[in-house]
Amino acid sequence: TSVGLYIVLPVLIAQAWRRHLLARGPDALDRALRALHPWSLAALLATLVLLFAFQGEAIVRQPLLIALLAVPIACQVVLNAGLAYWLNRRVGEAHAVAGPSALIGASNFFELAVAVAISLYGIGSGAALATVVGVLIEVPLMLAAVRAVNASRAWYERGISP
Repeated sequence: TSVGLYIVLPVLIAQAWRRHLLARGPDALDRALRALHPWSLAALLATLVLLFAFQGEAIVRQPLLIALLAVPIACQVVLNAGLAYWLNRRVGEAHAVAGPSALIGASNFFELAVAVAISLYGIGSGAALATVVGVLIEVPLMLAAVRAVNASRAWYERGISP
């Protein structure tokens, strides 16, 4: 039921809403996305604050466990993003495709993992703690990866043949 609740249902709702907006004209979708942008950022920040509030004590109380969870996650995100970005460059993929490709490839989709862990095991569980650490590590690293991809555009484009 978690897959249906957290994946299938939101995808179906989003697709129905997208079709409805596109039927109203191509600008309707763009306007809706622009209007939602500040709300999506606020929701992300609120989620992070709430997760940290519920798991903050466990994080402070168990620094070694947190490090054991955080180090492999950090290595995986950095190495996968870097490798995907470099491989996209090697095969001549456009920068506009390579950046998102690297980020998607490096993502662990912790937001889904958090929802499933909390619904199955509860907010105070070890599974929830592990996913919260994942979010707290992955979000800043993904933001740094976006910055690195944008900053390296000139380098990237010098390495691909027209």
